[in-house]
Amino acid sequence: MAAVRRSGAEVMPAGAGGGAASWNRLADRAQEGLTQHFQSRVFGARWLHNSAPIRLAHLVTFNYWWLAHAVEVRVDGAERRGDAKSAHGADARRVQLAENTYAGILCRNRGLFNHYFDDMGWLAIAALRLFDVTRSARYLADAEALWEHIHSRGGSSARPGAIAWRDSQLDYLNAPTNGAFAILSSRLAARTGSARYEAAADASLAFFTETFVGGQNAALAASPAPPAGAADLVADGINRLGDGALDSGWLFTYNQGLYVGALVEAFDRSADPHLLERATRTAAATIARLAPSGRFLDEPARLEQRGGGDAGLFKGIFVRYLELLLERLEPDSSGLRMLEPFFLANTALLAAPEPHATEACPRVADDWAAAPGPTTALSTQLAAVMAIEARARYERHGAAR
Repeated sequence: MAAVRRSGAEVMPAGAGGGAASWNRLADRAQEGLTQHFQSRVFGARWLHNSAPIRLAHLVTFNYWWLAHAVEVRVDGAERRGDAKSAHGADARRVQLAENTYAGILCRNRGLFNHYFDDMGWLAIAALRLFDVTRSARYLADAEALWEHIHSRGGSSARPGAIAWRDSQLDYLNAPTNGAFAILSSRLAARTGSARYEAAADASLAFFTETFVGGQNAALAASPAPPAGAADLVADGINRLGDGALDSGWLFTYNQGLYVGALVEAFDRSADPHLLERATRTAAATIARLAPSGRFLDEPARLEQRGGGDAGLFKGIFVRYLELLLERLEPDSSGLRMLEPFFLANTALLAAPEPHATEACPRVADDWAAAPGPTTALSTQLAAVMAIEARARYERHGAAR
C-alpha cells in the first residue's frame, strides 16, 4: 500500500500501522499536546480552553459536552498506559487528569444537570468510564442519577423508548440524544445487572432504528434518484420545527457512529450477529456517503459560531465507535475487509509529522491530512486524540488476537 502523505511528509504505510508501541508513543504525544495547548495554566485540568491559541471571544464559553469527551479521552490514555501496581490497572496520573476535568465540569455547571439531554448523556457515559478505572461508587451514582433525570424528564409518552433533545422542546427528538442514551443504558445494564436499564436500552435502540434509520431509508426510497451507498444511514432528528418532519437531509458522522456504538453495545449483551451486520452496513454507508474522497472533509469546526464549532468533534466520535465494531468483527469477515482500510488510512494521517513543526505535540486541523491553521478548536483537537487513542487500542487488540 502506498505511503500516506501529509503536507509533503512521507510516513508509515497506512496498512502497516507501525505497531502498538509506535501508536502508544503517538498517543502519549497527543495527550501531552492536549495539555500543552488547551489546559489552563491557572486552573489546571479543571479548565480546558475552547481554542488554541486562546481567543478572548471563547474564553468563558462553557462547552459541557466537549468536556465530557475530554474526560473520556483522558480515560482512554489511563487505560492504555495501565499501571499494574494500581488497583484497577489504569495509569494513576491520567486518571487524576480525567477526574480533575470531570470535577471542573460539575463546578462550572454547578452540578450534574443542564437543559440538554444529549449533553447529560455524554457526561453519564464519561462518568461510567471513570467508574471503570476507579471503581469509585460516586461515578456510578452520577451516571445513574443522570440516566434517571434523562429518562424521567426527557422521556416521550407518545413514542416509547424516545428521549427529547432538551427540556424546553420535549416534542423534538434527535439522534445524538437517543444514541447516547441507548449506549448509556446498555452500559449501565452491563455494570449493574438491572433489567430496567436493559429494557430501556432495547426500547431506545428499537425507537432509533425505526425512526431515524427506517425513516431515512423511506425518505431515500421516495426520492427520484437515491444517492449511492445511502441505505442504513441515520437522520438527525424529527419534529424540530413542530411539523413532524424528519431531518433526512442532515447527515452527520457522529449520528452514524452513535448508531454503530449502540448496536455494538446491544451485541455485547445478546451476542446476536445480526446486530454487527447492521452496524457494518451503517458504517459502510457512512464512508460511502460522507467520505467519498476517502476522508471526512465536510464537518469543520467553525470558530465564528456561538460555542466555537461542535462539528469538530463529529468524526472523532464516529472513529471511536467504528473501532469498537472492528474489534468484534471476525478476522476473515467481509465487513472487516471493507471497513478496516478506511480506519487505518484515516488514523495514519494523524501519524504524519509536520514538515516544519516547531512543537513536539502539534495542534491538528479539521482535515487530518492538512497543516493546522492559526487557531484550533478544542473540539477538533479532541477528535484527533480520540482517533489516535482508538488506533492505539486497535493495535493492542490486533497484537492480542
